[in-house]
Amino acid sequence: MTRLIETNEPAPGVRLVRLNRASRLNALSGDLLVELAAELGICAASDDVRSVVLAGDERAFSAGADVHEMAAGGIDAIYGSRRLDAWKAIDAFEKPLIAAIEGIAFGGGHELVMLCDIVVAGAKARFAQPEVDLGSLPGDGGTQRLPRSLSKAQAMRLVLTGEAIDAATAERWGLVSDLVPAGEAVRHAVGIAARIAAKAPVAVKLAKQSVRTAYETTLSAGLVAERQQVRLSFQTTDHDEGVAAFMTKRKPNFQGR
Repeated sequence: MTRLIETNEPAPGVRLVRLNRASRLNALSGDLLVELAAELGICAASDDVRSVVLAGDERAFSAGADVHEMAAGGIDAIYGSRRLDAWKAIDAFEKPLIAAIEGIAFGGGHELVMLCDIVVAGAKARFAQPEVDLGSLPGDGGTQRLPRSLSKAQAMRLVLTGEAIDAATAERWGLVSDLVPAGEAVRHAVGIAARIAAKAPVAVKLAKQSVRTAYETTLSAGLVAERQQVRLSFQTTDHDEGVAAFMTKRKPNFQGR
């Protein structure tokens, strides 16, 4: 049976995970999401994996939810517990997750991109929330995450028109962190992931948690959470190693402890 994702290790500490459903433009079937969630669970448990790059192929990161499944299963195809549990597991992934986008990232595909921490896009990439064209609306977080990243007007334009924006517009709006030549997204994303993988793993995890807190709480509560994460980082062996390396002008050797 063909796997719906493919994996390899393009750099030390980096796992590259590719959606592998090219015949459907990597549409997010329930099986694909479950397989992806399971793979991220493996990555989370492995000390050898310090950051993950998530990619599709040159035509599509993902065209979105599998419309054939929706036609057959209705709302249960979207909000069945198996699929929702997979989305929650992907969202809960604690290590850095970097999206590498070539081609289209539409609908649920774009909502999957928004679960990633850093987004690298090739120049020909396009982004859209076209659910309104199917008589519905984004249902995997689009209406909630877009306004947390964009202005109200920009979020409304994507959600209400269903029209795609190009990679340059996505970068200008803040949906994309790095805009690179077409075909270079994976290479560039792996480079970023490798640089992160060389950092202290516990500190990286705590830093990701702290930044995410900013989207879900008040500033005062976020500052309290930030200080707590800093306190936790000071209790690690890696923090001692980082300070010692700085003082002796050498490269630190972080062990994830």
